[in-house]
Amino acid sequence: MSTETTDRKAVYTFLDEDIQRARDLVGVYHAVTQRDQFTRATPDVIRAFARSYGDDNPLFVDEEYGLDTRWGGQIAPPMINIAVTKDLLADPVPREQRRPPFRGIHVFVSGSTTDWYRPVYDGDAVYSFQGFDNVEIKESEFAGRSLVVTRIHVQFNQRAEIVSIQRVLTIHTERHESKKRKKYDTIEPATYTPEQIAEIDAIYESEVRRGAQTRYWEDVQVGESLGVMAKGPLTVTDMVVFHSGGYGFAPYTPCTSRLAYRNRQRIGAFYIDNEQGIPDVAQRIHWDAEYARSIGLPSSYDYGMMRDCWLTHFLTDWIGDEGWIETMSSQMRKFNYLGDTHTFTGEVVGKRVEGDRYLVDVEFRGTSQRGEVTCPATATVSLPRFETGLAGLRTPPAELSAIAAQMLKRHAELRAEKRRVQI
Repeated sequence: MSTETTDRKAVYTFLDEDIQRARDLVGVYHAVTQRDQFTRATPDVIRAFARSYGDDNPLFVDEEYGLDTRWGGQIAPPMINIAVTKDLLADPVPREQRRPPFRGIHVFVSGSTTDWYRPVYDGDAVYSFQGFDNVEIKESEFAGRSLVVTRIHVQFNQRAEIVSIQRVLTIHTERHESKKRKKYDTIEPATYTPEQIAEIDAIYESEVRRGAQTRYWEDVQVGESLGVMAKGPLTVTDMVVFHSGGYGFAPYTPCTSRLAYRNRQRIGAFYIDNEQGIPDVAQRIHWDAEYARSIGLPSSYDYGMMRDCWLTHFLTDWIGDEGWIETMSSQMRKFNYLGDTHTFTGEVVGKRVEGDRYLVDVEFRGTSQRGEVTCPATATVSLPRFETGLAGLRTPPAELSAIAAQMLKRHAELRAEKRRVQI
C-alpha cells in the first residue's frame, strides 16, 4: 500500500489489487476466531449492555421479569450481537482468502440491515461467521474516492440456531483525503441553556414503554405515531459507558500498558501519534475531539451501531413484551457529534399477514437539534393477534444454518484435538 512517509504518521491510499481482492472475497465466509467484549449472555451482561445505551426495559435488565412473558425468562436486547461473540476454533484461512489490509484507512458505518430470528437467552453462547456481501467504488464529496463494503455477520448459539443476520454498510476513505476537505468547517458544537436541557428532560419524563400491556396486531392503525424518545446530549461519558458496558473495542482491542505495547506490534497502523507524540488508537476519534478536528471534522462522533441500539430501543418500547422486531434497516446520513441531541419519532406505514406472522411496517428516524435527520430507518415487527396470542418468528435461511452447523461441528472437533494434545 503506497504511503507518503514511512513513520507512524504515514498516509495510505487504496491499491487496485486490494480492491480486487475484496471483490473476490464476496460470498466467502470465515469463522470469527476472536472473542468479543463478552462470550456468553449472562444476566449481568444482558443488563449492562441494555443500560450502556440507556435502556431500562425489565425484559432485559431484570432476571425474574421475563418468567411471566412468552419468552419464559430474561432475554437480551436486539443489538446484543455487537457485544457478545465467543471465539470459534477453525482451520487457518488460506492466504488468498484473507481480507485486504486497508491499513490507515478510515472506516465509517453508513447503515445496516439486521434480521432477527430468535432471542438470546441467559446462558447462551454466541458464535459468528462473516464475510463480504458486496464491494463497490464510489466518489464521496467528503473524502474523495471511497470503497463501499457491505459485510455480513451471521450469529448463532451453542445449538447452531441462527439468532441474527446483520449486513453492515461501511465506507472506507483515504485518511489524507478527508483532512483536505472543508465541508464541515461551518458546524459549531452544540451548547445548551438550562431551559433547553429542561425541554429535553421533559421528553425523557414523558416517554412510554408498552411493557406488559400487550400491543395486538388488531390494535394498530396505519398512520399512527410511535411516540417520542430522546437521546442526548451526547457526551464523552456516554461513549465510555457504551464501550465499557456494551460495545467493547473488538477487533482492535485498545488496551493499556504492556498490553497496549503488544497491540501496537500487532496492528501498528492503527496507532497514530497524538499531539504529545504518543501513539494512540485511531478509534479515539469517537472521544478525542482534538483528533477528530485534525482530520477535518468539527468534533468526535458516535458509532453507527450506537444509533442502531437507540433505534431498536425506540421499537421495543413501542411493541411491548410480546412483540418481536423481525427486521430493521437504518442509514447513518449525518454525524452525531459530541453535544448533539436526538429526538426519535415514527409512524405505522403498513399492515400485512405472511403465513402465521402478523406484521406491521414502520418508518422512523432520529432528528438532531439542527433539524437534520441523521438516522432514518424502516422496520417490520411481528405482533400477536387476539386469537393466537403469540407473535410468529421467521425461519432463518437454510444454507446459512447449514454453515453454522458445520462450523460448530468443526469447532468441537478442534477443541477435542486440542485437549488430546494437552493431555
